[in-house]
Amino acid sequence: MNILMLSSTFPYPPTRGGTQVRTFNLLKYLSQRHSITLVTQREGDVTDAEVAGLRNCVDHLAIFERPPDSQTTGILKKIQRFGKFLQQGTPPSVLNRYSVEMQTWVDNWVEAGKCDVITCEHSVNEIYVRAHFPKQLKTIVNIHSSVYATCRNQLATGISENSLRDKINLPLLRRYEQNYCAKFSAIVATTEEDKIQLQEFNPNSEITVIPNGVDLVSFPNRTTDPGGHRLIFIGAMDNLANIDSVCFFSNEVLPEIQKLYQDTTFDIVGSHPVPEVLALDQKPGINVIGRVPSMVEYLHQATICVVPMRTGFGIKNKTLEAMAAGVPIVASDRGLEGLAVDSAGHPLRALRANKSAEYVTAISQLFEHPHLRSQLSHNGRQLVETEFTWDIAGKSYEQVCLKRD
Repeated sequence: MNILMLSSTFPYPPTRGGTQVRTFNLLKYLSQRHSITLVTQREGDVTDAEVAGLRNCVDHLAIFERPPDSQTTGILKKIQRFGKFLQQGTPPSVLNRYSVEMQTWVDNWVEAGKCDVITCEHSVNEIYVRAHFPKQLKTIVNIHSSVYATCRNQLATGISENSLRDKINLPLLRRYEQNYCAKFSAIVATTEEDKIQLQEFNPNSEITVIPNGVDLVSFPNRTTDPGGHRLIFIGAMDNLANIDSVCFFSNEVLPEIQKLYQDTTFDIVGSHPVPEVLALDQKPGINVIGRVPSMVEYLHQATICVVPMRTGFGIKNKTLEAMAAGVPIVASDRGLEGLAVDSAGHPLRALRANKSAEYVTAISQLFEHPHLRSQLSHNGRQLVETEFTWDIAGKSYEQVCLKRD
């Protein structure tokens, strides 16, 4: 089968962030038995070596430069994009990555009949799928998380960067998600929660839940428990949900932990830390480390991994990767979405916390009880091995691609 995959985010190396991890690993699985053509955009920090590495993973690689005005933040540009959002129904976050050259290439490839299936890896790529494409081939959108649900959650939790803007955008995002989903033969979501949300908009759509996975070779189980009082958070540090997570934890939770355990440290590991995150490095015990060659080395050195997400939908790669590495987890409802970790009939796989006091209690329990750390380490790793590998996810994705409409 000839599969055309669209990803405006450059998905290599897969350690760059959650979007890249999912896109690359599904691509890697499908390429074992199918011909893969990947169309993507190159950002400024992508090296020639990374381009060569990605090219080795696919049959055809078409790379386009990111549109020059996509980074422009001037007030006039913002007004123009919002005006288009009102008129055409496409959000600025989609328009500012749109490439006319990339669209022309996709149109020509499809019209020439060079693919049997087209997949959009993340909903931002839906813009390249023309309304008439489903008449010619199977069209799939892989929705990493619902934009409408995410905006609604940010407003509900009070972490929106601009609440007035998001209140105006919310009904527009609902309309947008409903409209673009209607273009596709099949929809893939990462959690049942997102599936229910999307099914409301498109009751007749074929929606398949395919959770994220972990590369168990890249994230081996640790052999020893380092003990101590070392906390870690992993994730791309220019992502709004991650920024909110580490700021909340650093300002409201960590000081309370340090009253009980004075030597507690908190490592923030992930690419592109924004100024707000870099400033946290000045606080006692906090180390803003940035992008690293191997995330697992830092995980193995940590006593506990915290995932204090207050927004952001979908199964979190960071949670699964920490579990695979054998690191005990304390996480919020958002950080544990889609995972059976503490419900009746399942072994305890993580401790849940949403309020500051709950984090203090859960982290203290793990600091004090090595046996509990060992229990969570074993059970978390077992969960990933049996339910959340990329082979499992890839097989499900392949079945969606192969299924006849």
